[in-house]
Amino acid sequence: MTGPTDAMFRPALMTILMLMVTLMLAPPLPATADAPLVVLDRTQLPFDLGPGHPANNPARAANAPHAAWNSAGNTANSQAIRGNRPDNPANEQRVIFTSDGSVLGYYAPNAGGVLNLFDLNGRRIAYRPARGTQSLFTTQGAWCGTVDGLRDGGMVLAVTPECARLFVR
Repeated sequence: MTGPTDAMFRPALMTILMLMVTLMLAPPLPATADAPLVVLDRTQLPFDLGPGHPANNPARAANAPHAAWNSAGNTANSQAIRGNRPDNPANEQRVIFTSDGSVLGYYAPNAGGVLNLFDLNGRRIAYRPARGTQSLFTTQGAWCGTVDGLRDGGMVLAVTPECARLFVR
């Protein structure tokens, strides 16, 4: 068996390029802005964005759900604190939405730099660890997707179908 060929990566590259062009033509988003959620086919992702890359591996200690800053036991990740609650006015500027405009939830960073994703009821769905990866992980530690930062400070959340379904339970 030979290594990967350019032809294997062309569909993923074209998808990413089309998404980037679309986002570049969109009006600029402020640093705190709504985040579009797209469902991805992880087999189409480049290696460096997928769960096979060592930095994105769910087994990596810094990505684990029991790591101090990622932990559900850390009050900084709890719905109980004002910054993470659905009724916090700041979260009205951090909406997670789909291409058809449906609102699925919101995101809130914690003091340690972890990015938490919540559903509309304030249930924590996923997180991005503070350092070393752009990957998202479910609260159980499964690889969930990736966060792509935009040049204007906004971001796009690209998640697996399984992760997207967690928002609508």
